[in-house]
Amino acid sequence: MLRRAAAFVLGAMIAAPALAQGISKDPSQAPSGAYRLETTHSQLLFAIPHFGLTNYYGRFDRLSGTLNFDSHQPEKSAVSISVETASVDTPSGELNNELKSANVFDAGNFPTVTFKSTSVTRTGPDSGTITGDLTIKGVTKQVTLDAVFGGGAPNPMGDSYALGFHAKATIKRSDFGMTGMMWNSMVGDEVALTIEALFDQEKR
Repeated sequence: MLRRAAAFVLGAMIAAPALAQGISKDPSQAPSGAYRLETTHSQLLFAIPHFGLTNYYGRFDRLSGTLNFDSHQPEKSAVSISVETASVDTPSGELNNELKSANVFDAGNFPTVTFKSTSVTRTGPDSGTITGDLTIKGVTKQVTLDAVFGGGAPNPMGDSYALGFHAKATIKRSDFGMTGMMWNSMVGDEVALTIEALFDQEKR
């Protein structure tokens, strides 16, 4: 296990300079087609105000998703993401268990959170908004992500092409019925989301 981990780190260190040189921020230079979320290098983070004094951060450890990418007309692209609610992860194991409970995500009855885009609007050469349906605990609300295209490049760790995106959004937990916790009044209603998504081109 240690040897494999060391080999991966060493490979990443060697590949990083080559990858940086080959990155293009021009979406038209990337291949159009189907991409799949590279789960080991993609992250979904959330932050919620705590006592009105600090932000408390957490993340989800298991994500999956697909991207249908149109390089010449990015606004015609579509993305679908699924998040396993039982993979919620914070510094507190006790809090993790409560977040999985019926008061919050109810992971037993609602094992996934999903986002499916309905429209994409280009706002700049490498930026845009992605509007879609976010479903949590069976409740669906429209959410708009502010997204930035991080660039594309041949993946040096394989024979595919990789695309990177950074996105942010703010949602209200009360919209999804997550208000039954004892500490409900101690935290804010608005939850800030940060997404780092790496997609690999699907092999034909």
